[in-house]
Amino acid sequence: MLCGELRRKGRRLVFTNGCFDLLHVGHLRYLEAAAALGDFLVVGVNSDRSVQAIKGSQRPIVPEWARSEMVAGLHCVDCVVVFDTPDPLLLIQRLTPHVLVKGADWPEDRIVGADWVRSHGGRVERIPLVEGFSSTFLIEKILGLTAP
Repeated sequence: MLCGELRRKGRRLVFTNGCFDLLHVGHLRYLEAAAALGDFLVVGVNSDRSVQAIKGSQRPIVPEWARSEMVAGLHCVDCVVVFDTPDPLLLIQRLTPHVLVKGADWPEDRIVGADWVRSHGGRVERIPLVEGFSSTFLIEKILGLTAP
């Protein structure tokens, strides 16, 4: 319903997704850049079970309720949806965004939902990452500092 209302008003829906485990400045800049590509930013946040399937049993560090609340609290984010599948394809198909956004570390041919979005008149954008910032890097750094 929300997507239909946005379309009727001529507003451009942008979608991106991620784990957002240990939110950092790279996430903030990425989401700000994504928001600038349209009028309404929807962020899919991987559920705890989804993160474990992707990253392993030691993740996430931060539970889904806290990760989604922190992402929702960012000024550039309009809506957060937690999804429990390994990838966001069903969510992308449900939303059919005008713009699908992923980090530039994703090869375009591996971006889930890209074909769907393009086939419905949308576009795919890849946003450069902030060097030196990744949740995995930060977690490894913390573990290295606290290891005996």
